[in-house]
Amino acid sequence: MLAELFLDASRACHVHSPLTHSLLVSAAEDLARGGVTARVMAGAECDRHGTVPGLRFAGALHRLVLEGRAPTLAKHYPTAGGRPDLDTLWEDALPVLHEHTDELHALVTSTVVQTNEPGRSAPLFGGLQTATHLAALEADRRATFAIRLLEVGASGGLNLRPHRIAYRADGVTYGDRHSPFVLDPRWTGRPPVDFAHNLRLVRRAGCDVSPVDVSTEDGRLHLSSFVWADQPARFDRLQTALDLARLDPVPVQRATGPEWLADQLARPERDVLTVVWHSVVWQYASPADRAMGRAILADAAARATRMAPLALLVYEPRRTHMADKYEFQLLLKLWPAGVSLRLGTGVGHGIPFSWDTQPWN
Repeated sequence: MLAELFLDASRACHVHSPLTHSLLVSAAEDLARGGVTARVMAGAECDRHGTVPGLRFAGALHRLVLEGRAPTLAKHYPTAGGRPDLDTLWEDALPVLHEHTDELHALVTSTVVQTNEPGRSAPLFGGLQTATHLAALEADRRATFAIRLLEVGASGGLNLRPHRIAYRADGVTYGDRHSPFVLDPRWTGRPPVDFAHNLRLVRRAGCDVSPVDVSTEDGRLHLSSFVWADQPARFDRLQTALDLARLDPVPVQRATGPEWLADQLARPERDVLTVVWHSVVWQYASPADRAMGRAILADAAARATRMAPLALLVYEPRRTHMADKYEFQLLLKLWPAGVSLRLGTGVGHGIPFSWDTQPWN
């Protein structure tokens, strides 16, 4: 079972990360033989699919590389200045697994995957523009609403500052034109509204069951380790987002989504659009937490007014008509307007993204 979960994870990164794909395929074979990988993963034999044990394994090895404690393996990792040789990758990984078995075991069994991908701020930015525009139309206002952004499963909170980023598309810069963090969102099309106004985020908050303190070196290493090591552009993007987080800190509270959301939504705020946001979080939530979260949101939606509207903005994978394929969809619900839209689709890391607004069924 565990070997199959490793193979599932390897298939998900086959196109975009040949290094991770090759590493996980070899690790799955080693698991099936009862090799050192089985000792590293001891206790994870009954892990469910959503906990992606394969990515926890790859992240633990990457962390050792980033800390400079696996120099032979580092020669395969572009994030450490190396170049992958897939034919010898596993051969060089094995000594690291044997030497650091106990430490790797502690890492993979005590952590959750934290892909706090700042590229998802690009579709979030367009989604927020759309939500504020539609809420203003519903309330018959000329000015758009200020925003209270609440993120469930915020990890290190890197996507809680979309208004602090410069988005450059086709020679035009949107967002914060003076930001040190510049994103090329690689958009096809544009959001269904213009960007004549700046986003006003008056309050931001996030929760996570295992939040990452990005002000510490340990927190930076933890998030960096979950970037696929042969994606140096993504790795560099994360480092820039981490630097911005130091300049503009937003604490992330340790809490489960439902209890935290219930507290945050208990007090509607007039002239403020409250936006609940989550991205690639649903798979990690238990069925009980999912049901409770839906109920809490439904209760808050019933209390929303034209002058204190509520929006749900999510970026999550959904199964396509091809049984083993998923696409990431940006979905928006707005209350009390009753709006339900699918704003577009993209890849898991948010870039590139195609805007294609249509009803959300």
